[in-house]
Amino acid sequence: MKKFDTLISTVVPLAEENIDTDQIIPARFLKATTREGFGENLFRDWRFDDKGNMIENFPLNDNTYAGKILLAGKNFGCGSSREHAAWALFDYGYRVVVSSHFADIFKSNALNNGLLPVQVSEAFSETLFSSIEASPGMEIEVDLKAQLIKAPGMSISESFEINPFKKHCLLTGKDDFEFLLDHLDTIREFEKTSIYTLET
Repeated sequence: MKKFDTLISTVVPLAEENIDTDQIIPARFLKATTREGFGENLFRDWRFDDKGNMIENFPLNDNTYAGKILLAGKNFGCGSSREHAAWALFDYGYRVVVSSHFADIFKSNALNNGLLPVQVSEAFSETLFSSIEASPGMEIEVDLKAQLIKAPGMSISESFEINPFKKHCLLTGKDDFEFLLDHLDTIREFEKTSIYTLET
């Protein structure tokens, strides 16, 4: 997993609310078992029409917007629990998704795959949407260590919450398994004093 500390990027706004995981990555594209390649079908049914032509006014297709931050409407990632939704967003190039509310399972899947979900207040979200509409090239800074999201050019900021363990994993670039491997010696010592034994 890639380390995450601070990201400064322009933003792609997607104002729709209740975006579910089937819209993020349609079920017909879930055949692969590895994480690579899902990005090309991210929001497939919104990015392309039924003939495969690009829908130019969809934000991800609009050259007005670009960046590694997706600003989404309320209740992002609802629906089924498919982890592929996080895979698709990450594979497409996003490192942060900002919303005023995330579905719990999506939030967990995102954190497990190096994608940072930043939950902000509805007022802050609305301010970002209106500001990006007025100035599409504006940059947002996401500081994981300080747990702060801010728009330097506007002097506005807001703190966000994150599970301390997942924060540690993102900052160090290690998933749950790699974290356990780092503490294998400590685990083995603990096992010597417990009723269980660690198989080698």
